[in-house]
Amino acid sequence: MNVTSKLKTTFNMKKYLPLVLRIIVALILIQTLRFKFTAHPDSVYIFTKVGLEPIGRIGIGIAELIAGILLLFRKTVWAGALLTLGIIGGAIMMHLTQLGIEINGDGGVLFYTALMTFILSVIILFIYRKDIPIIGKRF
Repeated sequence: MNVTSKLKTTFNMKKYLPLVLRIIVALILIQTLRFKFTAHPDSVYIFTKVGLEPIGRIGIGIAELIAGILLLFRKTVWAGALLTLGIIGGAIMMHLTQLGIEINGDGGVLFYTALMTFILSVIILFIYRKDIPIIGKRF
């Protein structure tokens, strides 16, 4: 591999990696909506256990939908990542304080997915930090 092709590969990665990360987080957020909006028994169990059923389940589902959409548009990526951090940060805290890591024998899949989503959102927010109104120009 020569220097030119290495530079092209690096350029393409810098160009497309942020988009790929945004799509991954948006898909994670949006794919969970069917459980929240259809009152899946696992979702109802989780939100009942933390005392937020049904208003919290539906409200958080709406917030996740908004965050997922914001992540897909270049001008609103920062807002989608910030909203995702708030939502998923709350989910992680609920796992650590009330729910536990494993829920209904899922092997911790929900918790670890939340952790991954949180980390990816931090990375996305860092990449798009200059787009944040007022404070973004200082970074």
